[in-house]
Amino acid sequence: MGKIGVVTGIPGVGKTTVLSKVKEILDSRGIENKIVNYGDYMLQTALQMNLVKNRDEIRKLPIEKQKELQTEAARRISQDAAAMGEKGLLFVDTHAVIRTPSGYLPGLPKHVVEALLPNVIFLIEADPKEILNRQSRDVGRMRSDYSSLEVIQEVMDFARYAATASAVLVGATVKRVVNVEGNPSIAANEIINAML
Repeated sequence: MGKIGVVTGIPGVGKTTVLSKVKEILDSRGIENKIVNYGDYMLQTALQMNLVKNRDEIRKLPIEKQKELQTEAARRISQDAAAMGEKGLLFVDTHAVIRTPSGYLPGLPKHVVEALLPNVIFLIEADPKEILNRQSRDVGRMRSDYSSLEVIQEVMDFARYAATASAVLVGATVKRVVNVEGNPSIAANEIINAML
């Protein structure tokens, strides 16, 4: 089975950019790799089961049905990693926590992390001021829930707690990776080195 790395980060930290750089570097080295989005797998499963017509409808399903979709998505991701062979690297783009009006929801609860069995859970972080600046430049996305330095720091703190708790369940490591402004290749190489 290939190795699985779960890559998390607060909106605006540059996770998508870093993962694109990870893919670029691994492709240039001839290392088999795949980057997947956890939410895409949940949506594919929900569509196949005729439960929803679009992604927004998933969060309106009963909680038990959402958990079932989460578990099935994790199982399918694990199957994709197994199909890559022992030297393949699969990276899952997801969140360690989701900020909701009723509190922080773990992005990797027990039923998900036990189905995924990641080798490493990565926390992509940056200075909260940099994250706020990145968010203000990204006019294509609304991130009003993460619009203060205090909230950004709090989310990063809760993400650390959640990632550690998830790692304990499956014996994974947790690696904090700083995404340096203007040079995502630094974070990308840290991620790659932790997986090889």
